[in-house]
Amino acid sequence: MKENEIFKSLGDETRLRILNLFISDREHLCVCEMVDTLKIPQYQVSKHLVILKHAGLLEVERQGTWAYYSFKKKPPQNSLLLTFLKQFCAGGVFEQDRQNLEVRLSVREAGKCVLGFVSEKELLNLHTARTVEPI
Repeated sequence: MKENEIFKSLGDETRLRILNLFISDREHLCVCEMVDTLKIPQYQVSKHLVILKHAGLLEVERQGTWAYYSFKKKPPQNSLLLTFLKQFCAGGVFEQDRQNLEVRLSVREAGKCVLGFVSEKELLNLHTARTVEPI
């Protein structure tokens, strides 16, 4: 891994938005959760994930048909980068992405994604059904 690859990978807003999803110390996120959160096509998310993985910032673990990405905290420079991003990615689209992610993660089962890609309307219905307490 070369440092210039890391800096090149940070030169795109979509890649910054993806890294922003890992700021809250998420263990792992599947591709469909990122697609639904960022509201951009799967092929674009996948393209950016490959670049971030090649730069040494993300790692992937396959579990059946699901691909889960996580932020690679080693080497130590990556942890420093995450600390910087916590300051840089405040407000605006970054905050909205984190809110969207919380809604998307609320429909996980046993900490895993089980839905695949869902429409925004379907996601909100599922989220509401799980968060509204019965009377």
